[in-house]
Amino acid sequence: MTARILIVDDAPTINRLTAAKLESEYYQVSIAYDGQTALDRARDWQPDVILLDVMMPGIDGYETCRRLKTAEATMHIPVVMITDLSLVAERVRGLEAGADDFLVKPVDFDTLFARLKPLVRLKRLLDEWRMRGATARALGLQGDTLVAPSVAGARALVVDDDDAAAQAAISALAADGIVATRARSAGETTMMLAAMPFDLVVLSLSMASGDPLRLASELRANEATQAVPLLLIADKETKDKLLRGFDLGANDWLVRPLDPNELRARVRNQIRRKFYQDRLHADLDSALEMALTDPLTGCYNQRYLNRHLAGLLAPRLGQGNVGRVSLLMIDVDHFKAVNDRFGHPEGDRALRAIADTLRAKLRAFDAIARYGGEEFAVVMPGTLPPEALVAGERLRSAIENLDFRTADGSRLALTISIGVAHTGAEPISAEALVRQADAALYAAKHAGRNQVSQAT
Repeated sequence: MTARILIVDDAPTINRLTAAKLESEYYQVSIAYDGQTALDRARDWQPDVILLDVMMPGIDGYETCRRLKTAEATMHIPVVMITDLSLVAERVRGLEAGADDFLVKPVDFDTLFARLKPLVRLKRLLDEWRMRGATARALGLQGDTLVAPSVAGARALVVDDDDAAAQAAISALAADGIVATRARSAGETTMMLAAMPFDLVVLSLSMASGDPLRLASELRANEATQAVPLLLIADKETKDKLLRGFDLGANDWLVRPLDPNELRARVRNQIRRKFYQDRLHADLDSALEMALTDPLTGCYNQRYLNRHLAGLLAPRLGQGNVGRVSLLMIDVDHFKAVNDRFGHPEGDRALRAIADTLRAKLRAFDAIARYGGEEFAVVMPGTLPPEALVAGERLRSAIENLDFRTADGSRLALTISIGVAHTGAEPISAEALVRQADAALYAAKHAGRNQVSQAT
């Protein structure tokens, strides 16, 4: 995985060594020797990860990190702080300044490369977030900014067969309002993850029973859990296991003895990342829904109908009645008069009421779309002509009996005309089926409206 890495250190020798190692793995590298230069370079170059030394003249690493994480142009860039100090308090101080990770000099490059991969993935996730927010603002919509969400109420699963260690982790997470549950084995873990959603799994690699790495692999292979952050906890002597865990998709790790504040800081980072990712997925689902849905009525739009119908009308040999499709084209009678007499707001209310009524009278797998203006279309898979005609009459009757009241309380009589077309033994295109249903609709209107007509 290639990416742009900004190295910030006032020691030229360390910079050259780190740059050479990164470039040998095909990373693009830029170097800054002080905090202010780092701030400027990060803003202008937009690296994917910043490797930031703590001890520097002028602006030290903690203050540089704080400024990076409070500036809108750089707050999304992951920061790995690097120092000679190995005290837990210094690591926690860096994490609370906004750092995404903390490594001790001399840097173990196997560990660094393992850490870089998930951080680069995070950066690209946040790039997408920022891009969507910018697009929304450009369209005059409210675009979200990168404000760190609260982790209170998040759910974590602590997997450990050591009672004291598990309880210590649960107590530490409770200080941030995180609801932690414990599993003692791989079987319990699988059962709990199937029963309820979790925002984080904390997995001990020192469990006496089973193979924790195999469990980690299963979590990443399972579609339901592959996006749940995984934080590994291990003894200092099991570095190889930790690196293997990162290869399997773990997001972070800690070594014993655990400091509760460092655990809390790393857990907060991981849960916030998951919240960002969940929101992106929700935004994508919402965008797709908006692209395929009519905003006035909540029905599908013509774009969705055309694609859905085309998919259903692929060759249906051997499918029997399941492959048969009926299409109903529906037009609200004399609707222009409704808008002219009562105004478009009342007309919109009437269209919503009609759409709601039609939806309520259809099967769950029938698709209803607003085809345009006061015209709707209903696609009914697996429906034979007599069944479609019965359905059309049911819809017509429901609208005729709809008790729609205008703003002044008077009842407005609404009716619809319906044209019905069906697939036959021979393949037919979506366009041709729509034309047949349109012709039947025209016949229904020509015959006096408020009726159902079948294509011949």
